[in-house]
Amino acid sequence: FGDASFDAVVCQLGLQFFPDPARGLTEFRRVLRPGANVGICVISTPDKAPMWGILAEELGRRLPAQRAVLNLSFALADQSQLRALFASAGFRDIGVERVERHDAVEGFDAYWEPIESGVGSIPQMYLTLPEADRRAVREEVKRRLSRFEVAGKLVLSVEMLIGRGQA
Repeated sequence: FGDASFDAVVCQLGLQFFPDPARGLTEFRRVLRPGANVGICVISTPDKAPMWGILAEELGRRLPAQRAVLNLSFALADQSQLRALFASAGFRDIGVERVERHDAVEGFDAYWEPIESGVGSIPQMYLTLPEADRRAVREEVKRRLSRFEVAGKLVLSVEMLIGRGQA
């Protein structure tokens, strides 16, 4: 895209997967008109996003060579690092805040269905495992998530970092 061609850039749950997030933010800045805004959302740490953190940890035990890729979801969880990336890209009026969201899922099977279907990068890795390992991962994740069960539902929270800046 040409320089200064957009009024806003929004990136939800993607920046952490860029090969070079700093360059990504620099490109966001380049395509924004003066005074325009950028907004990004990234997942916090694995313990603050148990629905993905537990799965990533269990898969990392079975796929140690893929551990770094499995943890990319959590790569930008440091507020000061994220703020520095915005600043180095030339943004001003930078803000980075932690936001926690809660939701209930109709039970473990409803949570597990998208994983079994391979929706997302972590579930794609799950599908590379032999069937016996997939069953073992499912059972261990189910056991570990059982502490979030309330009246048959999984009540889960996720902490995200919301970053913003102005061109």
